[in-house]
Amino acid sequence: MFRLLSLALTLWLTIPAVAVAQSLQDILQTHNEEVLNPGRQSVSVVLDDLIASGLPQALPFLEAWRDREIVQRSTDGLFFRAAEAGGTITLTDLDTAEVVGTSVSAELTESRPNGGVRRAIGDALVQFQLSDPDISRRQAAVDAIARSMDASQLAPLAASIAAEPDPDLKEVKTRLAGMLGALFAETQEARIAAIEALSGDLSVDVRAVLNTILATSPGVAVSVPEGANIAQVLVVGTDLSATDAYTRLVAAELAPALIPNNAIRDALVANIDGGMVGGLPVASLDTDAARATAYDTLAAAGTVAPRVTAEQQAEAVAAHTFYLQYAEPDPVITDAARFALDAIETKVALSQTVDLGLDALSLASIYFLAAIGLAITFGVMGVINMAHGEFIMMGAYTGFVVQQFVPDYTLSIIIALPLAFAITFGAGVTMERLVIRHLYHRPLETLLATFGISIALQQLAKNIFGTQARPLTSPEWLDGALVFNDVIAISYIRIAIFVLALLFLALILFVLKRTRLGLEVRAVTQNPGMAASMGINPDRINMLTFGLGSGIAGIAGVAIGLYAKVTSEMGADYIVQSFMTVVVGGVGNVWGTLAGASLIGFLQKGIEWLNPSNTLAAQTYMILFIILFIQFRPKGIVALKGRAAAD
Repeated sequence: MFRLLSLALTLWLTIPAVAVAQSLQDILQTHNEEVLNPGRQSVSVVLDDLIASGLPQALPFLEAWRDREIVQRSTDGLFFRAAEAGGTITLTDLDTAEVVGTSVSAELTESRPNGGVRRAIGDALVQFQLSDPDISRRQAAVDAIARSMDASQLAPLAASIAAEPDPDLKEVKTRLAGMLGALFAETQEARIAAIEALSGDLSVDVRAVLNTILATSPGVAVSVPEGANIAQVLVVGTDLSATDAYTRLVAAELAPALIPNNAIRDALVANIDGGMVGGLPVASLDTDAARATAYDTLAAAGTVAPRVTAEQQAEAVAAHTFYLQYAEPDPVITDAARFALDAIETKVALSQTVDLGLDALSLASIYFLAAIGLAITFGVMGVINMAHGEFIMMGAYTGFVVQQFVPDYTLSIIIALPLAFAITFGAGVTMERLVIRHLYHRPLETLLATFGISIALQQLAKNIFGTQARPLTSPEWLDGALVFNDVIAISYIRIAIFVLALLFLALILFVLKRTRLGLEVRAVTQNPGMAASMGINPDRINMLTFGLGSGIAGIAGVAIGLYAKVTSEMGADYIVQSFMTVVVGGVGNVWGTLAGASLIGFLQKGIEWLNPSNTLAAQTYMILFIILFIQFRPKGIVALKGRAAAD
């Protein structure tokens, strides 16, 4: 008796051990036929057992099975991974991953899963990969789930979140599980909770999930079906035309089809008898109304099918109800999805407004940098300098040359900014001494002379640097963008340009308000004659002012070059906007330049938003608006007091 009890206990203890020690080959032998000849329905049994086994070798087997590399040896019925090279087939053990020998094709039967089976295997692979030690495999599995959005992936994805070691990937998994839960969670409460959790997410894929829940299909019936989840009852004449309504009735086989004109003509031709058809001479059937009358006569005689009259169409439409029905049968779910989507769309609209404002502010900063030097020269001297854009170009090329000798991009920008100022300051002083000083109070000749200089400078730049755009590379810390959400983002380069514009504004205000040079510049600006009588040399002030404005344009060129292309024609892209900025803001006034840049920047972005497909039209509308604005306020937004007395 004792021996029997001992034997029974031994057997009982060994049974779990055998189950735990079960190999992959054992599972495959259990499902021999399903592995060798898999079908879309039968493969799920094999996959369920493989997933439940937790065997690490199941993952490489599934990959090989999906790639049609699994064979069965006829001599013993075992499965192997096969690889053919040079006419020799090498067999690899599925449990140990060791090569066990070679074979010939006559001894092997290949498992060839079809497309549906391979997709099912791919889904099972995702479940294994979600917990793979390799983060790239886990990321690939999450990407695969995001592409398929299948209900079967919700449970394994949710189960893998707690053990996910990478915080970024864990956040992605949680978000993806929320979207899957909104679509496929088992209970109403779970789906509503997932939908509510998505209401703060502005991403496109979340909106796509909510729109999937809110997908509708058109329907028509005598009355609204009882128990149907109706999105909207359509009003004929408002939501759809009477013609569309009758077309839906015909499609639903609730009304006879209309007989087109070509079918009427064919029927009349087929029933011509002695030059007559439907009691009318053929020669008289030259209008649609006449042909319809003849056809109606044939229909009354039973020769052809009768036409549907306009009155009958109207009666049929009036006797039916047209509606849009949700594909989701639960109205509580669709109500929650609609509320969440409305909240998201409201936030998206606000975010788009903020993003548009940031873009406009960034563009205004660029225009301010480009125009502030011109505002100083044009405001003080009244000189129309068409070569101002070329000073911007010179500054940008200065930054490019510096980067050829200083590979550290941060250091090169620090060096390029003062160097660009020095070079363009010198060029501006030279231009003023040689050309501009001889053309004061001769605006047309000044315009022509500076236009010629701009062409010469462009050609000189082409001869030195070529016609291709040159890179002015920003430092690494300016790469990327500051992202607030999926809608609001602004690049760090634009932020840097905005900060630089503020620094320029503060520096110029300091120079004009707190230094002797600024005092003399303001005096010459407001009344040159009175300033000269007080001992100020207007000729010297004009020279320094022109050099200062040109130097500032050079610094602006370095900043703009980090954002835009550096070519010999880049100055021409900003000269028109610079003049508009100065004129609209108010000639000779820093605050006016800032106001003009802001107005033009926001106006241009607003017009582009209204007409995004045609930027040329947007610029045209902007110029027309500026022309009208100047007609009503010729001195600009901030008019400079005292200038009119001196003119």
